Amino acid sequence: MKPVPSGRRGRLPLSLRRRPVPWERQRPTWRDAGPAVIARALKRAEARPSGNWYVVGASGELRADRPLARTVAGQEVVVWRGPDGRPAGGPGVCPHLGAPLRDSPVRCGTLVCHWHGLALDGTPHAGWAPLPVHDDGVLLWVRLDELGGEAPLDAPVVARRPERATALTAVYSGTGVCEVEDIVANRLDPWHGAWFHPHAFADLTVVGSPDSADGPPGTVAGSSDTVDGASGIRGTEDAFTVDVSFKVAGRLVVPVRAVFTAPEPRTVVMRITEGEGAGSVVETHATPLGPDELGRPRTAVTEAVLAVSDRPGFAVARRAAPLLRPLVRAAAGRLWRDDLAYAERRWHLRSTGRFPG
Repeated sequence: MKPVPSGRRGRLPLSLRRRPVPWERQRPTWRDAGPAVIARALKRAEARPSGNWYVVGASGELRADRPLARTVAGQEVVVWRGPDGRPAGGPGVCPHLGAPLRDSPVRCGTLVCHWHGLALDGTPHAGWAPLPVHDDGVLLWVRLDELGGEAPLDAPVVARRPERATALTAVYSGTGVCEVEDIVANRLDPWHGAWFHPHAFADLTVVGSPDSADGPPGTVAGSSDTVDGASGIRGTEDAFTVDVSFKVAGRLVVPVRAVFTAPEPRTVVMRITEGEGAGSVVETHATPLGPDELGRPRTAVTEAVLAVSDRPGFAVARRAAPLLRPLVRAAAGRLWRDDLAYAERRWHLRSTGRFPG
């Protein structure tokens, strides 16, 4: 089903599937979903610069009285808001006797260790050195130069987003037993959508991929360094373009065209380019956490949804954002229950030398 041009839309943002195809009779996509195509797209994503920035959580999770804590590749990190409201952060281990700063309170913008009262205001003190922190208004990032090993960037690589003032924003977080590449590879395989998520998607067709002759306009096969002039982000034409219908209820769907890109090694962005909600963005960020008690890798998924619409009623929806965010997170969570199982299976096969290809 092709997206409906904005000038010919009906009063409601819905379409009716007139001849729905049963799940088992839809067109197989396994021939199109070439393992080599996905692997090459993954390799190109991994080669792009990140500036050593890692997502540690949602901006909205940062409370005034407690830090937000995350373990990144085994390193404990804490972030909190200083007296001026700007985020501060650094190692999550107290330099005095190793207390877990994640359990310490924040008082007047100062993180106070709950073991012996060592106060940290975000500047170097008693052997504790701060880390660069960035709040983009939706997500919190920390820069770990020793871990990343790249040339540092002043800010993380964030693809162009709709204005937050006009968007309905929600953030989902989950964790899987896998590595970052398994999360990114999952998102760079759009062909699995209608087969693996029949409750959410229908009529999915990949109309362009990076290594195909029928890619999106301007695409160069194998391209990895095209820069989006609006965002300055590399790789925006190294893209997967998909026509798909989001299921609502019964035969009611919302048909769109979406483009998937990987602007940096741990991020995949889906942008709706045609149809309802054009301009909306879903960002998927993968952060390595470190091994679990069995020595298996763990990776956090942080997915930010920024939905926009030019329909008059969308302003009402934005005002109801506190009620709608849990619904958006629940929908993302249902998809990620499937996709984390997909990523975990991929890691398990890779770790045992049984992954095809």
